[in-house]
Amino acid sequence: MKKEGPYKPLHPDAKNNYPNGTRERNSVARPSKALGIERLLLRRLLAAIGHPPVVVTLWNDDVVYRPVAQSVASVAIHDRHTLWRLLASPELAFGDGYVDGTITVTGDLVELNAAINRSRSNASSRPPSLDRVLGRWLLRPRRNTLHESRENIYHHYDIGNDFYRLWLDEQMVYTCAYFASETATLEQAQIAKMEHVCRKLQLSPGQTVVEAGCGWGALARYMAKRYGVTVKAFNISHEQIAYAREQAKLESLSGRVEFVEDDYRSIKGKYDVFVSVGMLEHVGVEHYSELGRIIERCLKPQGLGLIHTIGRNRAYRNSPWIERRIFPGSYPPSLREMMGIFEPNQFSVLDVENLRLHYAKTLQHWLERFEQVVDRLTGRYDEPFVRTWRLYLAGSIAAFLTGSLQLFQVVFAHSSNNHIPWTRAHVYTAREPASAANEIAS
Repeated sequence: MKKEGPYKPLHPDAKNNYPNGTRERNSVARPSKALGIERLLLRRLLAAIGHPPVVVTLWNDDVVYRPVAQSVASVAIHDRHTLWRLLASPELAFGDGYVDGTITVTGDLVELNAAINRSRSNASSRPPSLDRVLGRWLLRPRRNTLHESRENIYHHYDIGNDFYRLWLDEQMVYTCAYFASETATLEQAQIAKMEHVCRKLQLSPGQTVVEAGCGWGALARYMAKRYGVTVKAFNISHEQIAYAREQAKLESLSGRVEFVEDDYRSIKGKYDVFVSVGMLEHVGVEHYSELGRIIERCLKPQGLGLIHTIGRNRAYRNSPWIERRIFPGSYPPSLREMMGIFEPNQFSVLDVENLRLHYAKTLQHWLERFEQVVDRLTGRYDEPFVRTWRLYLAGSIAAFLTGSLQLFQVVFAHSSNNHIPWTRAHVYTAREPASAANEIAS
């Protein structure tokens, strides 16, 4: 794989993927103090992001910043090089520093990220950093061409099913769950999410469904089993497709669910339903019109479509750290940007729901499970890998709790389709568990 930045792309098989291994804090404080200009620049950076309630110290235990309000956490910067990296590119350098041990956090990692998000959203200015001045060129997102999409997906999803199996639910669903009650388990909430999607699409036995980006195949199998539909599901992750096919075979669904290891751009044929859960983030706005044309071509005149995606309230580029270390080529769109799929192809938007707090709760479950198996993780993967995932999960919780990220479910249809729901009653009315099977049998 191509080397990027100070270390290789995230992958558990690449142990000690830092040039000098994990750099831990030197227990002996350096005798020289930071220059006044460094302290000044760091304070200006903190002012630019709204004076977050965080104590910041340097390698010699010098307290550079102490908030007026009660602090939620403390951040220690352990060497001058890390400080200058932080001044040049705050988001990227903070993530890298936390991962390689040159920045340590005392306190709750979720609360720290949430506090920074809130203070930054209230700030009147943005940090005068290198990634803002030259970000379009130095830290620009990777593209999502046919070739690069495969590399981008491999980076995150093909790191081993065993890793995800340790902390996801039993169905291996890696998207936002739907918590019908506060006491629902993660397993119950993921099933409820799949049911929620199926009801919105008003599935009925005998229909044909095409799914763009199917993960480990849980939704495709659920639709086939629960609603008696035939599903063709596309995904370019080899690990996920292999798992999905194996599960379909074990559940005797091979004749009703077909998992295709291919890009969504290869979808052909006509279908009653188009569904995509958790894929649009990896498409890229520049490809939305192409995706819209594919849906327009494959969706039957009286068909329904649903896109479930992480999004934002306004157009804003992804965090450089997320782009480089977690999801290369990813971009959560605003609703206005999503209309680039629907407007050119004259789709009517029928329903929009925002489930961001459900995603925050989903991520809280994931992080709790992750921490419960951290000893098993550190036995197989290196410490930087574990820190990377801890920061990613904690930061994502904070982003959804503070509204930095949204979770949109959009239902749509051809503008000429009058066979559309009259009310939303179908979303909240449960079907009999065996109804689809009975209808098939009859």
